[in-house]
Amino acid sequence: MAQLFDTVLVANRGEIACRVIRTLKAMGIRSVAVYSDADAGARHVREADSAVRIGTASAADSYLNIDAIIDACVQSGAQAVHPGYGFLAENAEFARALGSRGIAFIGPPTDAIELMGDKIRSKNHVAGYGVPCVPGIAEPGMGDAELIAAAPAVGFPLLIKPSAGGGGKGMQVLEREEDMPAALATARRVAAAAFGDDTLFLERLVRTPRHIEVQVLADSAGNVIHLGERECSLQRRHQKVIEEAPSPLLESLPDGAAIRARIGEAACQAARSVRYSGAGTVEFLVSDEDPGHFYFMEMNTRLQVEHPVTEMVAGIDLVEWQVRIAAGEVLTVMQSDVVLEGHAVEARVYAEDPARNFLPSVGEVLALDEGGGPGDAVGTSAPGTRLRIDSAMLPGLAVTGDYDPMLAKVIAWGPERDGALDALDRALGNYTLLGLHTNVEYLRLLVDDPDVRAGRLDTGLIERRLPGMQFRQAGETELLAAGLLAAGGDRPASGASPWLAGDGWRLGAPAPRRVHLGLPAGASESGLATVSLVRQGDGYQAQLDGGTPHKVGGGPELVLDGVAHHYVAAQEAAPSGGPRGLWLGDGGWSCRLEILDRETRLRRILAGIQREEGAADPEVRSPMPGTVVSVSVGDGDTVEAGQLLLSVEAMKMEHQLTAALAGTVHLTASPGDLVKADQVLATIHPKEEPHTTPKGEEPRHGRL
Repeated sequence: MAQLFDTVLVANRGEIACRVIRTLKAMGIRSVAVYSDADAGARHVREADSAVRIGTASAADSYLNIDAIIDACVQSGAQAVHPGYGFLAENAEFARALGSRGIAFIGPPTDAIELMGDKIRSKNHVAGYGVPCVPGIAEPGMGDAELIAAAPAVGFPLLIKPSAGGGGKGMQVLEREEDMPAALATARRVAAAAFGDDTLFLERLVRTPRHIEVQVLADSAGNVIHLGERECSLQRRHQKVIEEAPSPLLESLPDGAAIRARIGEAACQAARSVRYSGAGTVEFLVSDEDPGHFYFMEMNTRLQVEHPVTEMVAGIDLVEWQVRIAAGEVLTVMQSDVVLEGHAVEARVYAEDPARNFLPSVGEVLALDEGGGPGDAVGTSAPGTRLRIDSAMLPGLAVTGDYDPMLAKVIAWGPERDGALDALDRALGNYTLLGLHTNVEYLRLLVDDPDVRAGRLDTGLIERRLPGMQFRQAGETELLAAGLLAAGGDRPASGASPWLAGDGWRLGAPAPRRVHLGLPAGASESGLATVSLVRQGDGYQAQLDGGTPHKVGGGPELVLDGVAHHYVAAQEAAPSGGPRGLWLGDGGWSCRLEILDRETRLRRILAGIQREEGAADPEVRSPMPGTVVSVSVGDGDTVEAGQLLLSVEAMKMEHQLTAALAGTVHLTASPGDLVKADQVLATIHPKEEPHTTPKGEEPRHGRL
């Protein structure tokens, strides 16, 4: 058996860094974390045996800085580097630089990284080894004119795909040839920004496809095995949301085991073709109508985000095998040893607001309960199921817009698929994170979707569901709870003079205490609500906007008219010059309300009166903190309603801002500007309607 490393540096952050560190500890290997200034207090820094600062918050100056990471290896005495996924995980230059310093790269050979990292070369390469590929045109260096000329032969609908990178970034779906010039420009810009390479290729779009990938393990002696498949068809904008193993499609077919063997062998053949070693994933498109036909998409030469579902059904720690193979060990697991037991499902928890078109969210973690220890198999409410949480969250942690918005992964295992889905739904219902918006409610809606439950999956399912997806709004009960919580801080100390209280005490009949709340966008026409509270014994009589009186009481739970409601709540620290935020959470749902003073409430009422009913807002504001990556118009240009003005990027996602009305645009932002949430980036001065004289009237002239 080869000698394992004494010290391994983890060149990543977030939940994957924590997950790798956990296995290193179990193997008795000293772990070294690296961190940027934004991550000085991060969880992976706390959990590692030691940590080294590598730069500022910018990824280019820290997690993508090869020299800084190599310096950290030298400083810490690390003999090997685990890259996780993202950042430098598939960077051949990084792997070579480590090798030149005698530091092992826990990943495949650089030749495999380079070949499989180029989607054009990889498709052409594996096709020569008998691996089936989607019809398309993939030749290096094709310009826009050549791609447009080649499109009819590929056939519509088609996909424009960047040759470098992954995760769906830069991909464009084309139904018509006339839309290609604009789509090519967008794809090149996104690819260049994300991967430093704007090379594109075309691929036939497979209707209602299933996205199924195969996990492979290979050693340097040429042994290659697969650990079954994962179903990753639940995607939004080509980004995976919920993944599971094994695929319900293959599980439902009489010849599913035979198809699994065929697709698994195709994945192993792709790995053999590049003399692969370590853990890797081969991704396929599978026809839902004819599952026996599958097509190679790409090979990811690293660990995948969704690897835990494979670990839970195969009973194999992939990170441990990555380390052992990199240290020179030979696989002791044969293909005949691989047995898939039960079913596992994973949901990705993101810092985003699904109710506002998935805008990224930032903030401080004010309350956190993830329902189990990190990565531990813990019992759930259903016997025989297991729960695993891979997370980077901590109470008090500041989540910024500098990096990917994924916060954690919730993974559930059960003997059968239905039980695993039930366990995942319960786990998400118990997952509490207040202080920033998350997608947990959205994940629960997906898990309970009838087609998802039935295993009728395809990569377009989520996009079809979104228009009719109803997200919960704060109703009367939640607003009464918020009013009670906001008022609770003003009760006098025991024995203090009642004149010092803030609860409306006076001689005679009690006066109501009014709490003014600002509501989330779209919750009501005015965006305002007022809760009136009058002390009655140990509780209050409460009314929302002068409506029906209710008897409410507080404590560890809200008691409304005798019924207990179990909300989790947290208040933000009072900001300078702005209203304080109050967060409520319940069953995976959460919302942020604002506690307004009288002056702020009056100002908002007046602003609503001054704006004509239904009038569009002339101010174009950034929906989140980020960077202006492109401006599509010039200052002083005439624009039409709906016209693209500029794009803002945050958490590796680009958001396009358009004009709400026609007029002349005045810009206050330029490409490269760092902007804050709600910052005005442009203002539209509406077109003035020409004055006309009503028919039958003479123009009137006069003078003073």
